[in-house]
Amino acid sequence: MGSNTKKKLKRASPSSLEKNLLRTFIANPKKRFTPKQIKKKLKINNTFESITAALNKLVKAKKIIRLKENIYKADRTFAKKIIESSVKTYQGRVDITRRGAGFIIVDGLEQDVFVPARSLMTAMDGDKVLISINTTSKGKRPEGRVLEVLDRNIKQVVGKFRKLNKFGIVEYNGKNGSIDIYIKPDFYNKAKDGDSVLANITAWGNAQNKSLWGEVKQILTETDAHNFTMQQILVENGFELQFPSAVLAAAKKLKLDVSKEEVAKRRDLREITTLTIDPLTAQDFDDALSIRQLENENWEIGIHIADVSHYVKKGSAIDKEAFDRSTSVYLVDRCVPMLPEVLSNRLCSLRPDEDSLCFSAIFEFNKKYKIVNEWFGKTIIHSDRRFTYEEAQEIIEAGEGEYADELLQLNKVSKLLRKERFKNGAISFESEEIQFVLDDNNVPVDIYIKERKDAHLLVEDFMLLANKSVATYIIKKGKGQQVIPFVYRIHDVPNEERMEDFKQYAKEFGFNMKTDTPAQIAKSFNQLAKDARKNDALTILEPLAIRTMSKAVYSTENIGHYGLAFDNYSHFTSPIRRYSDLLVHRILEKNLDEKVYRENPGELEAKCVHISNQERKATTAERESIKFKQVEWMSTKIGEDFEGMVSGMIDNGIFVEIKESKAEGFIRFEHLDEKYQVASNRLSATGMKTGQEIGMGTKLKVKLLAADLELRQIDLKMLEVL
Repeated sequence: MGSNTKKKLKRASPSSLEKNLLRTFIANPKKRFTPKQIKKKLKINNTFESITAALNKLVKAKKIIRLKENIYKADRTFAKKIIESSVKTYQGRVDITRRGAGFIIVDGLEQDVFVPARSLMTAMDGDKVLISINTTSKGKRPEGRVLEVLDRNIKQVVGKFRKLNKFGIVEYNGKNGSIDIYIKPDFYNKAKDGDSVLANITAWGNAQNKSLWGEVKQILTETDAHNFTMQQILVENGFELQFPSAVLAAAKKLKLDVSKEEVAKRRDLREITTLTIDPLTAQDFDDALSIRQLENENWEIGIHIADVSHYVKKGSAIDKEAFDRSTSVYLVDRCVPMLPEVLSNRLCSLRPDEDSLCFSAIFEFNKKYKIVNEWFGKTIIHSDRRFTYEEAQEIIEAGEGEYADELLQLNKVSKLLRKERFKNGAISFESEEIQFVLDDNNVPVDIYIKERKDAHLLVEDFMLLANKSVATYIIKKGKGQQVIPFVYRIHDVPNEERMEDFKQYAKEFGFNMKTDTPAQIAKSFNQLAKDARKNDALTILEPLAIRTMSKAVYSTENIGHYGLAFDNYSHFTSPIRRYSDLLVHRILEKNLDEKVYRENPGELEAKCVHISNQERKATTAERESIKFKQVEWMSTKIGEDFEGMVSGMIDNGIFVEIKESKAEGFIRFEHLDEKYQVASNRLSATGMKTGQEIGMGTKLKVKLLAADLELRQIDLKMLEVL
């Protein structure tokens, strides 16, 4: 027999009622509720008075909001915190696409996380953000949303100032798109309509109104296209154009003379033959090499590094600024130093015919050129001669000239060190370095590939020896006791999945990779480098191979350096231009002899992360400056024909690297005589009519159609397959 009796509703206890109310508001953050609606939604038998009392208690706790009598809504700030704490979050860097969406690059995640434009909040290109991931369906790219912007990549812009009626704007047009920064009259800083300016961004708006507000910091006087672009590249990547006044004032107070008391504390090496070998245009000489034969006929070779830590004291204004920058930045036409000029080019530069304070690593080699003794410590040296790489190379090749015996002996030892390194599994990949010859107006008049010869490699080999030995010294000192926190330069083994993809890719070019062990991978990479010298088509694989490998970074966790085949490695040899080396000097000095000193490992690791990020930004800036000058060089050759090689492929065209300038241009399929279908692996494209196949590494004859300096893009037309 059926029954029409309704199910009896339960009465919720006060604590249960509060929990259910809160859960309802958080699940519906945009909805408004009355006590009556709440009672119906929760299906409870509580009185309206008890429900209202519970709601008011949540209002008092700032967990919900009372809009007006008997109407309640979630407190969005509280709801957001609860939601974020209940989902897994990740930190990453934003890469904005041309359409305004973003990809978040997260360490530890194989795939970048896609974030639609509507879910980016106010995040811009390069910002560090906190995200949650909404979609992780198998086979689909993860999709997420930005919860919070943790660190702004761009705090300044270089642009044109425009004066409007009630306010001004700075028009920025760069790699982050086109952006207007609004400026109130009080913050014009004497800028006039049309001026090129450096502007600080002071407010980024919100998700609903993304208007940016700021202030003019500096009017830029050198406003030609070249200087404007170089300044923009630096600012876009987070580097200051000038040192703060407090830093410059502190630098002026530094003593130029070395006291007798300071000399007395150091090992005096001024009587030993000491040489520097540097680029022709170098202003800062941060390393020198000494060599002498000892009475026992062994050779003593010293690697002497500018003692920056003597002048830059921990916690000083100069030190804080150096840490913020973390690195010098080398653009096509300029060096933006980590340290003020009085330090980088004067006090800490190992100039010839002057006494210089150094931190040295000295090695004794026996008759078989094995290291039998090593010493680290503070020294004073006197450089006898400054060689350019070209001058040193001429003497090495001729076998005669000034300090020929010393240079030839150094070269002999360096080759043995190099041979040993490669025997142990080091990888010999070298990316080609583009060099420009600029006229007085910074216009490129010539372009060439930098050639690395014995003189370059000689210096590099001894720097590697010092870096490796310093790291090994600290590792040994910490063995059997508490580890000594240190700054290591680490390079992880290749990712297995990426390596397998590259193996299949290389197979298409007829090159067989062996990838069973890290040692086999290194051996295969070295074989690829050798084969590429004989087969141009394989050169396309070298940069791709480099990309499959992990990036070298700084860390307190020593996992070794895979590419160099070193168990222990650090950076000790360039404290003028790398803050990592300055940290290494400070820690090493406090751990010499019987002393033991330990930094806070957490704080040191945080510094390592910052330095690695700054290094990445500097590398990006350097590449962008090269690309700009490549496009400028090509812009004078519109209509000319060139030989190139297919370097990449997408659905609407192919990328071609020009042989002469190494500039990369683009051929659109729509400009060809027939339609082309791109293979799924993007290794080739086939003509639909003729069946002509164009693949990665295919040599082409092309015509230069256009070179856009603003977008830094080159358009090409295919003439024929070579």
